[in-house]
Amino acid sequence: MSGHSDEATSHGDTQHAAAMDHIYRYQRYIYDVTRRYYLLGRNDMIAGLSPPRDGTILEIGCGTARNLIQAANTFSNVSLYGFDISSEMLKTAARSVAKTNHSHRIALAQGDATNFDTKQMFDRASFDRIFISYALSMIPDWQVIVARASDHLTPGGELHIVDFGCMDTMPGLARRAMLAWLARFSVTPRRELEAVVRDIAQQKGLQVEFRSSAFGYWASAILRKA
Repeated sequence: MSGHSDEATSHGDTQHAAAMDHIYRYQRYIYDVTRRYYLLGRNDMIAGLSPPRDGTILEIGCGTARNLIQAANTFSNVSLYGFDISSEMLKTAARSVAKTNHSHRIALAQGDATNFDTKQMFDRASFDRIFISYALSMIPDWQVIVARASDHLTPGGELHIVDFGCMDTMPGLARRAMLAWLARFSVTPRRELEAVVRDIAQQKGLQVEFRSSAFGYWASAILRKA
């Protein structure tokens, strides 16, 4: 399995790609060290993937490949795939994967989450597990991603999502400070996340689970294909 693909985002949102590259051109060097303190719920999500033996896992918006590497450490008999719109983040991802003993089973590509073609990127149309970690809050057309991702599930497949919640029960000053800080990085918690995933699940005949953490700091969803 190839460690990195330079698949072009010719049909993607080049403006969004440029914006993400601008944000992460230097942040990518410290991204994993700093984000570990506030991108909560990721480890639980990864542990809960429980893919079938010899299964496949796709991450949409893989960033530095931190999550893919952790999934590879957790599940030894799976093939993993990830793509991101930022070429800058993928540089770090490729280097990180190359330092592990999982490079033979982690494939990376560049792609737009709102308009992706996994058959073109990875020669694979569907996956046993797909996950999206703290990416929907950065992408304007995030609803499209949830619907599109669910279409790439194998029978019995699952789509796992974790992202910022609306923090409605957080003390007012702390909430305002947190939201203002997130806005500096073009991050907007999706208040409609639960309603959207439930609506998509109903439209596509999927089972859905949704939960929020204490103070509504983060929210997670699982959509299951029968």
